[in-house]
Amino acid sequence: MTDFAPDAAQPNAASSDSAGPDAGPAAQRILELLPDPVLLVRANGAGAPEIAYGNQAARSLYRVELAGSPVGAVLRQPQVLEAVEEAIATEKPVEVAYESIGVQPRYWRAFVRPLKDDDVRELVVMLRDETDAKRTERMRADFLANASHELRTPLASLAGFVETLRTHAKDDAAARDKFLAIMAEQAGRMTRLIGDLLSLSRIELNEHVPPSGVVDLAQTVQDVVDGTRPLTAERGVTVEVETGEGPFTVTGDRDQLVQVIQNLLDNALKYSPDGKAVRVRIERAATLEAARAASGREGWVALSLLSPDASPQQAAGQAFVAVRVTDEGRGMARQHLPRLSERFYRVEGQKSGGTGLGLAIVKHIVNRHRGGVLVESAEGQGTTFSAYLPAA
Repeated sequence: MTDFAPDAAQPNAASSDSAGPDAGPAAQRILELLPDPVLLVRANGAGAPEIAYGNQAARSLYRVELAGSPVGAVLRQPQVLEAVEEAIATEKPVEVAYESIGVQPRYWRAFVRPLKDDDVRELVVMLRDETDAKRTERMRADFLANASHELRTPLASLAGFVETLRTHAKDDAAARDKFLAIMAEQAGRMTRLIGDLLSLSRIELNEHVPPSGVVDLAQTVQDVVDGTRPLTAERGVTVEVETGEGPFTVTGDRDQLVQVIQNLLDNALKYSPDGKAVRVRIERAATLEAARAASGREGWVALSLLSPDASPQQAAGQAFVAVRVTDEGRGMARQHLPRLSERFYRVEGQKSGGTGLGLAIVKHIVNRHRGGVLVESAEGQGTTFSAYLPAA
């Protein structure tokens, strides 16, 4: 029989590296240091297979008592359980890929290897997290698809103007200046588009890794608002910042939260008529329900932009900080709200001049921060976007 100390000797399944045995076979000490979860499964005759040992990575992943637990109570994935049964029956290695469902899905590959022993049937189950590799591949494919689709129109426009300047407008100074201005605008749009696509791809790549910094959201909002003063002064649009009772510190990545606030504020400014006001309110909410509560204004429709399985779950005592950005623009009809965070989606009849990626970036950043996004709107009255984040 393989010489592994049982997990029962370890006081806490989610404890630190010191939870492993202080002394033991060299193989076991090596297993304790491996970054990938490793389980020893023992088949007990006609009974259900049980876990005899799990290394530190496995204890941190499952956070339950492993020793003596049935395999089905820990692994839970049908594909992995079938692989274990097949390996027991055939005594041959089995490999299977699967996806774990949660706030952020993770992609795993399980390697099931029988141990040769005359007395006891044992298996080693090794799990490898392939989330980063999967996300990198999907990011590459999405970037190529989106970039080729969105760049086709401005590139065709540039090619057409270049051809015109080389022929018909070659000696026409007025037409040349006009066409060059349009070409510069199209080139700028392509630059912004590529920048947003790269930013979105980087965010999605690390979306499953929550941030660990502490950010003063009120100060961050004020910094972004101060940066928009030249634009708002030119159009006569005022930005009013209101704060409730603090503190307003959240767990997050400041650079990404600046992107969230900047995109929401830019969106509000685009659709605000000249001379109107954009209101930014920061408030603390004791519960998740309070953070995502709609204003209840008559005729306004509210909708979460995060899917139900990606919506945050409130831990005991967890408060939230919400940032609400309200404009006095044209508003939107109900049917447009569910699609606002889709890439390149634009409300019919409302040309913003943007890349169509701003709200998608907001959604994925807030999702990484384990928060939520709420939109409220009514035609002819305006729109409010609310981003709420776990308080530090």
